[in-house]
Amino acid sequence: MEFSSKLLERAVNEMSQLPGIGKRTALRLVLHMLRQPKEQTTMLSEALQAMRNEVKFCKSCHNISDHNLCEICASPNRNESIICVVEDIKDVMAIENTSSFKGLYHVLGGKISPMDGIGPHDLNIESLVNKVKEGSVKELIFALSSTMEGDTTNFYIFKQIQEYKIFTSTIARGISVGDELEYADEITLGRSIVNRIPFENSLKL
Repeated sequence: MEFSSKLLERAVNEMSQLPGIGKRTALRLVLHMLRQPKEQTTMLSEALQAMRNEVKFCKSCHNISDHNLCEICASPNRNESIICVVEDIKDVMAIENTSSFKGLYHVLGGKISPMDGIGPHDLNIESLVNKVKEGSVKELIFALSSTMEGDTTNFYIFKQIQEYKIFTSTIARGISVGDELEYADEITLGRSIVNRIPFENSLKL
């Protein structure tokens, strides 16, 4: 792809680094921004810089937040005794969109995957186990994707907290095996949360 401007080429190259954005799509986006008033491009740039420089991770659940404690963890209307364990922030958003869950979350930041060099100590598992040790948690809901890595992570956490005798459940298999939560429709995901099953039962499936 030939460019008449090095500045344009640089902008396209940077834009094409985004997931799902190829060079042609990046060029369309950059040219679109060039046609907009300068103020609009400036606002976009400032919003991205502010997000990158000022965004925090909740000290309790590891969700993205503007403050040390996210709005979900800080809400007095949430059930603190139920924690939904998810892989990443997109899963929190997906479940929140169902309006079917009123507990808290714990974001692991990934799944155990030896092939990718990701082990238990690379994830936010220790802080989750510490929450269980404190005694205020009555139920853990495993809401990781139904993949080998997701099931491995669920089982590892289950073994770590087994001695504390809290109830563990997993979302119902309305979510197809191998599916990621973020792509599930809200009704199916909501029903999977509401109709969750004891985790031990999932081990027998």
